[in-house]
Amino acid sequence: MKLLLIGGTGLISSACATLAVEGGHDLTVVTRGRTLTFPAPRGAKHIVVDAKKPKALRASLERNALGDRYDAVVQFVAYEPGQVAEDVITFAHRADQYVLVSSAATYRPVDRFVVLTEAAEQQNDLWEYAYNKIECERELRMYAEAASLPYTIVRPAHTYGPSRIPGYVGNSNRPWTLIDRMRRGADIIVPGDGTSAWTLTHSTDVAVGIMGLLGNEKALGKAVNITSNEALTWESIHRAIAGAAGVDPSRYASQVVHVPSDALIASYPSAKGGVLGDKMHNKVVGTRLLRTLIPGYQAKTRFTDGIRQSIAWFEADPTRQTIDTRVNAHLDRVAAIYRRSLDESSHLPTLR
Repeated sequence: MKLLLIGGTGLISSACATLAVEGGHDLTVVTRGRTLTFPAPRGAKHIVVDAKKPKALRASLERNALGDRYDAVVQFVAYEPGQVAEDVITFAHRADQYVLVSSAATYRPVDRFVVLTEAAEQQNDLWEYAYNKIECERELRMYAEAASLPYTIVRPAHTYGPSRIPGYVGNSNRPWTLIDRMRRGADIIVPGDGTSAWTLTHSTDVAVGIMGLLGNEKALGKAVNITSNEALTWESIHRAIAGAAGVDPSRYASQVVHVPSDALIASYPSAKGGVLGDKMHNKVVGTRLLRTLIPGYQAKTRFTDGIRQSIAWFEADPTRQTIDTRVNAHLDRVAAIYRRSLDESSHLPTLR
């Protein structure tokens, strides 16, 4: 197939690019050329342009003699609905399938245990990222149908892999901060009592799912969840990370401090959307539709194995092991408050 990936050097998109080249596809990736974390694979054509600038993107496609038709275009970096509307104009006569990478964060947060299918209500006014993804999907449905552009929407959940370690808060920009805290014996904040269920998926498993939907006529016009079927609690997620980092289990147990989500948000306001609108709730995502569209599909990477691979990626190059000192200081302050509270509570009279 002739494929165009808008993105191609991110966590999921780089895994897709690798699979595409290994599968013998004619691949072109479009990036801004600013990251060296996951360079475009050998064998892929590489266009350097800001895809958020539609006129520049169209000019680059024409200038590189790549203005003809693609079997599939996969949009990894659309976070604003206007960008999707422009994509429809760009690819209405250039693609047999346009794939929008959205997110399972678009589903309305639930206060009970339920498996979220593609039919679940999409509403998340608490998190700008999720709200914008919902609007991106709406724009695509509205404009693509009018332009006769075949499309598929994919909804990964919380994806991890090389360069990404899935901590609860303050962990996106410099994820090695969590491993460093675990190894040096610092307090590890786990939200609530740590028992909400959460779906994690390795980037390679998401990539296999996306590739299996490309050129798949049965996937046209559909939104498809792409996640593992492994639901873990935040308690077990952090414990698995500590184990993969080589931290003694008994020592790690003494490091854990349970802090209510409200307290985290009060001290870390920028985390409000991702916590209230996402992580503090159960999120177990169903994949029956995916397995119907791709017979035999199964996420193969268990979290205990995948997180070891992630840590090994960081350990392979010390320059990747950067620490967020600001987040570190914040976590220390919040944990200290709760340590003091627990200590004071231990001196209260016992109720009988």
